[in-house]
Amino acid sequence: MKRSRFSEEQIIGILKEQEAGAATADLCRRHGVSSATFYKWKAKYGGMEASEAKRLKALEDENARLKKLLAESMLNESALRELLGKKW
Repeated sequence: MKRSRFSEEQIIGILKEQEAGAATADLCRRHGVSSATFYKWKAKYGGMEASEAKRLKALEDENARLKKLLAESMLNESALRELLGKKW
């Protein structure tokens, strides 16, 4: 997975600048991001504080770990079913 150049705190800081009245195009140019990226950040992190963003990241990481565990479990179960289903 590609790592972002910006941390959640930095993203929220950029969004706060825009809420304070800075022009979106100027912010994007100054920080070197596209307007599409800016609006994607705004959809995801809009109205959040830094602590909430950290909690969101932790929950996303835990969710990914649990999905991986579930996939491995289902794979093991299907392999056991296949093995037990064969006639000796």
